[in-house]
Amino acid sequence: MKKIILLVLLLAIAGIAGVVRSHTKSGSAWPLVINGDKQATGNAREEIRKDFDLAAGARVEVSGINGWVKIETSDRKTANIYIERLGDSQEALNRRKITIEKTADGLTIRGEKGDSGLLSRMFGSSPTEHVTLQLPKQISLVTNGVNGSVTSGGIDGALEVNGVNGKVDIAEASGSADISGINGSVSVGLAKIGKGVEISGINGNIELLLGEDVNATLEAHGMNGHVTSELPNVVVDKNSHGNYSAQIGSGGGSISASGINGNIRLTRMTPAIQ
Repeated sequence: MKKIILLVLLLAIAGIAGVVRSHTKSGSAWPLVINGDKQATGNAREEIRKDFDLAAGARVEVSGINGWVKIETSDRKTANIYIERLGDSQEALNRRKITIEKTADGLTIRGEKGDSGLLSRMFGSSPTEHVTLQLPKQISLVTNGVNGSVTSGGIDGALEVNGVNGKVDIAEASGSADISGINGSVSVGLAKIGKGVEISGINGNIELLLGEDVNATLEAHGMNGHVTSELPNVVVDKNSHGNYSAQIGSGGGSISASGINGNIRLTRMTPAIQ
């Protein structure tokens, strides 16, 4: 009997909470971006601002973000962090934290898992986070578990982009690159191939913008799409169903693609304006 009474009370509270949320005035709500930048509304807002000095070659990791990530890079030595958090209530913001930590080899920005219990589900969804970073170009970058788009300026070090629910746009990468588990289109500029480029598990079209001096060999397997090239003197061969190969320039560095539900287009990267 006590269990039944408790269940009735919880359902009644949930109904009241739903009515309150449905009558929130739209003029007082902050805009939210969730699930691939879809618009929604929220009533609580929080800002986080921090600055750190970073050494050349530092590793910057951004993970567990419920929203988009935008990165600007330049010949700077400091990292400027600005995070805007939006939620249904201050209680919703308090249930989930963003951890920012300066480490021995760089910087980590991580969204912690919030309370996923009954009361959390009843009284609002997880907060949305908008992460804007100004970083040195001389870094390696890791992004993992981002529920929104990821855009970045050029970086000189290794690149890892995994588990993104949104488009990925990297202006320029000069080191190795590993891009996987993307639910959206991918555009990446490759100034150099470095130790190789691996692209896998992409649900969207891929655009590879190659620098003038890039020499590489492309191998694509298990594609539900086509490989095309706008580059001169590049011939794309279709070896069998879903499998393609191409030599870029004199060949050399490896570009490997697998499990692509979309097309791959090879084109020229526009030189950066000095």
